[in-house]
Amino acid sequence: MIDKLEFFIALAKEQHFGRAAEELGITQPTLSAAIKQLEDTLGVMLVKRGSRFQGLTPEGVQVLVWARRIVGDARTMREEMRAARHGLSGRIRIAAVPTALAMVQRLTTPFREKHPGVTFQILSRTSIEVLSLLGNFEIDAGITYLDNEPLGRVTSVPLYSERYQLITAGGTALSERSQVTWAEISRLPLCLLTPDMQNRRIIDQHLAEAGTEVRPTLESNSMIVLFSHIRTGKWSSIMPLNLAETFGFSEPIRAIPIVEPDASHLVGLVAAPREPHTPLVAALLDEAMTLADDLKKRL
Repeated sequence: MIDKLEFFIALAKEQHFGRAAEELGITQPTLSAAIKQLEDTLGVMLVKRGSRFQGLTPEGVQVLVWARRIVGDARTMREEMRAARHGLSGRIRIAAVPTALAMVQRLTTPFREKHPGVTFQILSRTSIEVLSLLGNFEIDAGITYLDNEPLGRVTSVPLYSERYQLITAGGTALSERSQVTWAEISRLPLCLLTPDMQNRRIIDQHLAEAGTEVRPTLESNSMIVLFSHIRTGKWSSIMPLNLAETFGFSEPIRAIPIVEPDASHLVGLVAAPREPHTPLVAALLDEAMTLADDLKKRL
């Protein structure tokens, strides 16, 4: 039953029998037969059938909620038994918004020192993708904004507040200022993250509050691309202070606080709202709380 529920979850995610079968590493007839057997067992139709996948039935939507819960519980049980036999081990999958990627090592490094049998996969994703991957069991935890857009039902641990700086080369407009306003930076040639990134939506929101808007001359979903363009002296950008510090900016690159407003947004670790959590996720949440306490002491 568990394997069939996992197949059903994959089908609901991919919304295509062929892609779901490829993701699962099985043939399409095997997947179709498993879904039919699950329907026979439950006595309801789960999938609207035609020449292609046409969505889930109302009963299928209900079963999907139970499937995620049951599969999650089964994985938790397996991990607890493995941890009881061998100690904490396995792989933790974390997806983080791009502006938080630089701080992930402050979570993973001390965690692995305590649990050397654990490995990590770190992905860069938008905030919307983080929540989607979490809901589909494709990641174990995410790092995203907590206080700007709806999160839905998640377990969260606040880590730090993201504050914004104008990042620009020395000798450019405003580079000698001790602080700048959102209205002033709107007149600069800016390179910013793409609009699908929540950080970009936050920046656009604060610019709108200042009575202005910006049309960046360059957009990218990569912080490295933005940084490389700043170094040319032809572009400026808006980045969180913690990210600017991680890049190790020095002269001739300046990081200048942005005021009016002096805005900040909360970033934290999120996990599925499950009790009990898997041993790996529970340990990661504990490590996140330790990190949060450490960051507070440094403020």
